[in-house]
Amino acid sequence: MELLARSLHVELPYPDVVINVGKITLGEKNRNKLTKVKKDEEREKIIIAACSLLNSGGGVIIMEMANDCTEKMDIEMGLDLENSLSDLIEPSPFHTYFETSLKEKFYYIFVRSWSSGISPENNSVKPRICSQSMNLYYRSATRTLKMSPSLVINFLKERKKRSCSSVESAPPQKVLKFIDPNIEDRDPVSLVFQRDRLEKGEVLPFSESMTVEFKQFATKKIVTYIKDIIPKYISAFANTEGGYLFIGVEDSSRKVEGALKENMSLDSLEDVIKQKIDRLPFVHLSPTCPALSVKYTIKFLEVYDKEELYSYVCAIKVEPFCCVVFSEKPVSWIVEDGCIKSLSIEDYTDKILDADPDLSFLAKQFDSQLSLDNCPPHSRPVYCKKTLDHKEELQKCLFPVSSEEIKYKPDSLCQELFSEHEGLEELINKEICKEKCSQGILIFSRSWAVDIGLQENPRVLCDALLIASDSFPILYTILREPPLYGEGYSIWENYCVYTARMLKQKLVNTGGYTEKVCIIPKILILNSGNEAVDLRSSDQLIYPKSYRVKFEEMTKLLQSLVIALLSFQSFLSDQIGYEILNLLTIEQYKVISKNLHKTPELFIHGFPGTGKTIIAMKIIEKIKNVFNCEKKEILFICENQPLKDFMRKKDICEAVTRKHFQTYIFNEVKHIIIDEAQNFRQEDGPWYKKAKAITQKPGQSPGTLWIFLDYFQTSHIEDNGLPDFNSQYPKEMLTKIVRNADPIARYIKENIEMIKSNPPFYIAPTSLKMLGEAHWSSGVQGFFELKKNLTRDQIVTYVAENCKKLFQKGFSSKNIAILVSTLKDIDYYEESLKQATKKIRGLRICSAPTAMEGDYIVLDSIRRFSGLQRTIVFGLNPVSVFPHLSLSLLVCLASRALTHLYILYEN
Repeated sequence: MELLARSLHVELPYPDVVINVGKITLGEKNRNKLTKVKKDEEREKIIIAACSLLNSGGGVIIMEMANDCTEKMDIEMGLDLENSLSDLIEPSPFHTYFETSLKEKFYYIFVRSWSSGISPENNSVKPRICSQSMNLYYRSATRTLKMSPSLVINFLKERKKRSCSSVESAPPQKVLKFIDPNIEDRDPVSLVFQRDRLEKGEVLPFSESMTVEFKQFATKKIVTYIKDIIPKYISAFANTEGGYLFIGVEDSSRKVEGALKENMSLDSLEDVIKQKIDRLPFVHLSPTCPALSVKYTIKFLEVYDKEELYSYVCAIKVEPFCCVVFSEKPVSWIVEDGCIKSLSIEDYTDKILDADPDLSFLAKQFDSQLSLDNCPPHSRPVYCKKTLDHKEELQKCLFPVSSEEIKYKPDSLCQELFSEHEGLEELINKEICKEKCSQGILIFSRSWAVDIGLQENPRVLCDALLIASDSFPILYTILREPPLYGEGYSIWENYCVYTARMLKQKLVNTGGYTEKVCIIPKILILNSGNEAVDLRSSDQLIYPKSYRVKFEEMTKLLQSLVIALLSFQSFLSDQIGYEILNLLTIEQYKVISKNLHKTPELFIHGFPGTGKTIIAMKIIEKIKNVFNCEKKEILFICENQPLKDFMRKKDICEAVTRKHFQTYIFNEVKHIIIDEAQNFRQEDGPWYKKAKAITQKPGQSPGTLWIFLDYFQTSHIEDNGLPDFNSQYPKEMLTKIVRNADPIARYIKENIEMIKSNPPFYIAPTSLKMLGEAHWSSGVQGFFELKKNLTRDQIVTYVAENCKKLFQKGFSSKNIAILVSTLKDIDYYEESLKQATKKIRGLRICSAPTAMEGDYIVLDSIRRFSGLQRTIVFGLNPVSVFPHLSLSLLVCLASRALTHLYILYEN
């Protein structure tokens, strides 16, 4: 199969993932004339291609018909092909996932993306991925059965739960007969197994059961026969309760007949059996499981007939396995990097077991926006804070659906584009009229390629995505001018087609869209005559009518688009060790959507918890694609080392502290993003002047210089090196606070109001007033407690006791940070905290800058932890040596906590 898979390839000049399987014979009569080898090979190619597409967002299988036909012929695929494809998606009907069409000598199978969840056909649970073969067996009464997909899911989940609950993964109590020798002495099966001799015709004192299987056969090909039955029966016994396989006993009469002749080499046969069992693929579902394979014992019992050695019975005793044993490697395929690849056994089980993470400790804070219970295989779970706009509200705001007209969105970009480019609006109106659409939305973008993480093409004026009722979605790419002389159109076709293909994949694999969907690319040229040139290829895919968007599906499709555009990896992913996504707010999305060519420099003021670091990360990704940058050309600068290390781990840019930035020369850097700039100082030189010089080199187009800051979290009283507030132009304000639970948000608000009413001398009062009012997303439950007049021992004891309670509720070390005022305070508290918490299982405290990367409770200073967050924060004696900074220090401390904040003061 691997060889066949390598013979298949993904065709590139299409707006979809297209696999060409070569020449295939179609039609029932024609296929019946094929040799078995040829028939099986062709069928295998199509099944591999179909499984790959089902698991990779859907696509199209193209085959050239090996038999003569005309386009007008109504030729069927062939029963063997239809049955094999139906088996792949069972119990769903064929048309749920497949549609076919014929064009000249080519036959097309349109494949929809696989989706998990409950099958409407028989109410069974569908696995996360489609499999050609799962190869898992189990024992049921006296039978050995292949597991159904829904049974595989339940079996793997049960095994994982059992293996994780016990380091030794002890088997259930009812199978102790394989462990306790006293029980084995009384077990008739065990007693027979311990014998060395049996009599021909002897009736064994037990019958076939869950743990016993008899096999008798008449064949000279004993080795081949045993090789064939070993995988099935050994894996079944290992996956159930263990058991015995007796080869040479008649199953209905229980009579001993013998299976192996006297002159056979038992040693060589035993080697064959051992090799077969030892090569059975298995997987452990927990890191605590011992790295052991299947345990078994092989015996050859002599069979006598009238006191003469007549034959042998081969008896194999199999112990129950802690996890999962396959009869063969499970067979499942994906498309990756343009190639068809088989999943490894580890990846396969991970995919099958993939499920929404346990966020029970945050259940009151977040709502699910995309669950793995019913979405394509590559999708990740998406959550949104309860009080923020969910995907429904975001879609209505960004991409509203009209039942009466085609709306052009977003309004501001449309006005900007139409005013900049004469004739563009007329060109677009003309094209929409051609499509005869009356209900839907046309979504403009400077570059849809950049929006979905691809590189910008500077010769593209803009892109527009049409999603209209009873129409195929269309991606228009509008060029500024016709191709240059000798350039040809292929480069633009490739750009538009590739963008359309990746946008479709993004809708499915990130946005979680499960219906049939396609994106039709179309290129328009805005020239002096305002004429459109349709460059769609003559061999363009003609999708079935079912791929047209129904009006009732538009909202769901646009909500998937919202997730595809606004999702980002949540900081919670690092805490729970599982990738989950969150959604940007409208305010954050508008900042990220800015035209970088027109906004090379920008000051972004944000209240605590407005997501400045998130926006900084998204802008870095956008810079890379807009300017076709390498990682070394983009520099992230911050004041503290943990935030620098966090950004380096993301591997999207170079990251340094402000001190390092002032020390070295950065010749290759073209773009700079600065975070927490309010805490920068000029002790090592004018950092802002240096950053501006790097991004505005003479003779070059200006690079990006975006500066994020928050005056309310200022941690020093020295000159920060920034221009005064009025000279910071252009600037944006982030006012929607999205991070903190209600009681923490109220505490932050109180301190901000006090700072605004009595501003410190180093911040101009007018600047704080011009920042406007913060908008708090209320309704999220949390916990805040402030205690005063404690001793150090009382503080340490309080932290230890509450950590223990939090652990019992499901929190872990990675959810907690302990923050103090200065680095000296770390030394003051560290040893006492470690002593007080050393008996709490799983709790580890670390003050090293790398603590964020491990399973530790972080012990750090408030200033050095700026820009980061944890679910639970303990603030120990947060007092500044400068009275003017006390309120800012508290704002910075409180804003680091998502749901729980404890502030503890010493006497």
